[in-house]
Amino acid sequence: MIRARISLALPVLAVLLLVAMIAATGFGAETVPVRAVLDTLGARLTGTTPTDPGIDTIVWQLRVPRTILAAVVGAGLAVAGAAMQTLVRNPLADPYLLGVSSGAAVGAAAVITSGLFAGAGMWALSGGALAGAFGAATLVFLIALAQGGLTPLRLVLTGTVLGSAFAACSSYLVFRSTDPAAAESVLFWLLGSLAGADWSTLGLPLIVVALCATILVAIAGWLDALTLGADTASSLGVPVTGLRIGLFVLLAVLVGVLVAVSGGIGFVGLVVPHAARMIVGPRHRDLLPACALCGALFLVVADAATRVLVRPTEIPVGVLTGLIGAPTFLLLMGRRRYRFGTS
Repeated sequence: MIRARISLALPVLAVLLLVAMIAATGFGAETVPVRAVLDTLGARLTGTTPTDPGIDTIVWQLRVPRTILAAVVGAGLAVAGAAMQTLVRNPLADPYLLGVSSGAAVGAAAVITSGLFAGAGMWALSGGALAGAFGAATLVFLIALAQGGLTPLRLVLTGTVLGSAFAACSSYLVFRSTDPAAAESVLFWLLGSLAGADWSTLGLPLIVVALCATILVAIAGWLDALTLGADTASSLGVPVTGLRIGLFVLLAVLVGVLVAVSGGIGFVGLVVPHAARMIVGPRHRDLLPACALCGALFLVVADAATRVLVRPTEIPVGVLTGLIGAPTFLLLMGRRRYRFGTS
């Protein structure tokens, strides 16, 4: 019965994601009918000339890359959240636990408030955020390692404390800035946004998410053992220390790249893994694909909603994911039969 449910759940989630992605390309400041969306996509995919150049620009040049980026970021954050919860054996862990998001905020704030590399446009902001994310992850790694190793408790405490320090640094950079628009720009980025998506920004996050997810699925058995505790995993032949270091590096790269292209989108990596466990159970070979599909579906729908709730303007997607994620998490945790790490 359980295997049948899992075998049915993944295809259903994949179909829902495809439908949501097609529908999402029609929503925005100007609504595009589904038929026009399908005609535009069909023309582009078959190499024919689109019938309406205006709709083609809106759909293909603006909304399709944004929708794809939403799916990639949502999938990546959900997979990273599941892996992080396994690494630290904590149901409240999310992808930003290592201080990566706060470090990225420092890099982004430095670029925005100082105007460095202004000629590079979005690449300057993404590059600054990526450098800050990797710097923060490296610092957390070195401090935790120097103080006794990458144990779950040390990772949680080190990441939380340094994350708060990095957040204070980014706030100070904004406070010291003479640009009145800097605070607004930094805040909008911190809350997460996919508005800057275009075809040129898709390659790196797509490759990184696909590669990291493949690696995690390949070591799913080790991750299952790690959820039982370090001693049990060691007795089963799992190289616990090497696995923790490898997971740390992989998550730092994955989350750093995602934050660099989308800002800090909260609750996806916290809520989605718990929801996925309720659908397919705790086995990582099933859990990770379910997380990827659920995370992509969640963020695609949320991003589309941000474009229509207060149009013609839009709200940061992190605001909506927080408003949806908080009550959803409480609802999931209220289920009597649900426990972290069990089916």
